[in-house]
Amino acid sequence: MSQIYQTLHTACAAQGARLFTVTILDVAHDLTRRAYSSHPVEYPVSGTKPLTHDGWHDHCITGQQTFVANTTPEFAKYFFDHALISSLGLGSVINIPIISDDTVIGTVNILGEEHHFTPARLQCYQELAKIHHKALVEEMSQAGAKSA
Repeated sequence: MSQIYQTLHTACAAQGARLFTVTILDVAHDLTRRAYSSHPVEYPVSGTKPLTHDGWHDHCITGQQTFVANTTPEFAKYFFDHALISSLGLGSVINIPIISDDTVIGTVNILGEEHHFTPARLQCYQELAKIHHKALVEEMSQAGAKSA
């Protein structure tokens, strides 16, 4: 298990995050690969999701902006696993793109109860990702190279 993922997970949990995953983009296979999960039963490490080219992709991957959805209807249209997310008592999500050489290489995915991501909390989570950016890029790049 990567120490940087665990460190960031712990810091996010202290802010109230209830589910935390890290995914790495696999552009060659048009999918994302899960590299870390706080919930390995529901979201196993090395699980994959198709990389759908939709509004989420346009915003988070192409636009390199944090995706924020504070209610289930806001993310249900993009996440095929929205029923599982809701069954875990979660109703909000952010996906923070991790960028290296002007390209998104993966995302840090944080989920909480509905309306969890207030402007102040969002800023805090983004700052945590920024503080750990270098280590995240190093770990994600190594993990991406191993799965290629």
